Amino acid sequence: MARILITSAIPYINGIKHLGNLVGSQLPADLFARFNRALGHEVMFLCATDEHGTPAELAAAKAGKPVEAYCAEMHAVQAELARGFRLSFDHFGRSSSQRNHRLTQHFAGRLADAGLIEEVAEKQVFSIDDNRFLPDRYITGTCPNCGYTAARGDQCENCTKQLDPTDLINPRSSVSGSTNLEVRQTKHLYLRQRALKHKLEAWIDSKTDWPILTTSIAKKWLNDGDGLQDRGITRDLYWGIPVRKGDQPWPGMEGKVFYVWFDAPIEYIACTAEWADAHGLPDAAWERWWRTDKGAADVTYYQFMGKDNVPFHTLSFPATILGSGEPWKLVDYLKSFNYLNYDGGQFSTSQGRGIFMDQALEVLPADYWRWWLLSHAPESSDSEFTWENFQASVNKDLADVLGNLVSRVTKFALAKFGDSLPEGGSAGPREAQLETDLAARLRAYEGFMAAMEVRKAAAELRAIWVLGNEYLQAAAPWTVVKTDPEAAGAMVRLAMNLIRVFAITSAPFIPDASTAMMAAVKSDDWSWPHDLPAALRALPAGHGFAVPDNLFRKITDEERADWQVRFSGIRS
Repeated sequence: MARILITSAIPYINGIKHLGNLVGSQLPADLFARFNRALGHEVMFLCATDEHGTPAELAAAKAGKPVEAYCAEMHAVQAELARGFRLSFDHFGRSSSQRNHRLTQHFAGRLADAGLIEEVAEKQVFSIDDNRFLPDRYITGTCPNCGYTAARGDQCENCTKQLDPTDLINPRSSVSGSTNLEVRQTKHLYLRQRALKHKLEAWIDSKTDWPILTTSIAKKWLNDGDGLQDRGITRDLYWGIPVRKGDQPWPGMEGKVFYVWFDAPIEYIACTAEWADAHGLPDAAWERWWRTDKGAADVTYYQFMGKDNVPFHTLSFPATILGSGEPWKLVDYLKSFNYLNYDGGQFSTSQGRGIFMDQALEVLPADYWRWWLLSHAPESSDSEFTWENFQASVNKDLADVLGNLVSRVTKFALAKFGDSLPEGGSAGPREAQLETDLAARLRAYEGFMAAMEVRKAAAELRAIWVLGNEYLQAAAPWTVVKTDPEAAGAMVRLAMNLIRVFAITSAPFIPDASTAMMAAVKSDDWSWPHDLPAALRALPAGHGFAVPDNLFRKITDEERADWQVRFSGIRS
């Protein structure tokens, strides 16, 4: 039994995420976690909300709530949506946890002791009316490049030009709207990432099995232009982890907090400690996942994330880990994803364009979305959600192939043999060929799943379902029963066992439908079909079954057209 540690990118607390965010990290990570649990491995699957930083404060102010209350509320919302999509986290934590406070301060102290943190004096905009330094995003004004009047101090959203706050024309505070601003000198802490370049380079070069997307992004950030840069790890904000050196004050850093990019990835570790705390377990229970001197040497650690998060997880977070000089577990494999676009454009929160996680669950159950998103995962390139494609995939793959098989078998068996599996009959050449073909497909499916080739795994799973349909079509038990009831009964027993095998192997993709299939064949044995011949005979004659409700309904043209308009971002 292997020990598998899995983390997906931590979603930001600000707002509900769209389907592109979901398929770029959490959903494929859940697929991999479910698959490895099904094989009997020990799995720790973790995620959390990323709660600090400027956008959280601004969103809370806009909502008229204290930032602590806003973050607690949004964490509950995101946790509920995760449950709605059947994301099987062992723990869904919060980067604002006391565990993360202590660990972040611990890492900062270790980095400082190693000479890897430097105090840097810099000029920053100060709001006299707000009596505070303003982070770049707290300042808005007119873009000097395009004239856009709502440009932020870090970037103009209209023309995408990178900016400094002092570049803005008529700058004002995003907190109060005040224009009573001045530039003052302040001090911040910088992580000396350039001092760790050779260590990072050697570590990245050792990952010869990583996806090309991951390594290409990492090496681009490591070497292109000016190469790896030292990076600020503190900010003048109210909401965040106070700057301390371990459990000691940090002179000159009073009132400052750690920058969100620094503390957020440390939450992966802290989240495991939160899990242990929630279960009343000692520190040894979480340290065995993260400390190589305390049991984590035999852990294989996988990360899942969108390509925009790759630089932080291949450079900045590893710099924190390596620079600490302590035996923390580094990621073994980083699975990165491209972007999912929406119907000819991009998802847009501000424009209401695209479908977001809460809206999706209002329209259809989770399995419909899980299947389409995973079977169209943006692995080798960006992919695009269209309602036509979604409708076709649901209707053909889920309704016609899998749902139809389960419905035909159970209804026919009940009509001809009652509510238990019939006796008599024996397997013939057709059944032997099915077993051979199914075994080959199953091994291929397992290989793609183990390699995290999500789209290929989905295609192989669909091919497994198709084998069952092709067998039924060729065997035609509804015709055979007229002349040889025992032979038809043997076909029914095999088909019922196929349903059980399909339920087990499909569960990582469509867990609710798989549970319904297992209930239909009245089995609670979820053992992976390593021994396929035995699995195809697990339900014997006399075993009960039931006809389930329709597993998947078809999407009508009218529904598709309605949803296409509703989520287009078009305002009436």
